[in-house]
Amino acid sequence: MEALLPLITQVIAGAVGGNAASAALKQTAINVVARTIAGAIGGIGGGMLLSMLGGEAAATGLIADGIGGLIGGGILSTLAGLVMAKAR
Repeated sequence: MEALLPLITQVIAGAVGGNAASAALKQTAINVVARTIAGAIGGIGGGMLLSMLGGEAAATGLIADGIGGLIGGGILSTLAGLVMAKAR
């Protein structure tokens, strides 16, 4: 279970970050499900990247996973929305 907690944190934070970024940018090119999936995938990547740069402490690692997930999810969801808008 200890190994799954960072992954779950990254997925949830990425989904939140993806939906928040899309809502802030008022993107209508992709629907809510696609934003959530893109955000979750971006959250995993962003969380892993930031946790590699962070410390080894459990609290620091969990915070890095959450922040990285928010940022990564927002970035990937935004990119997906831009690509879908150009395809229309």
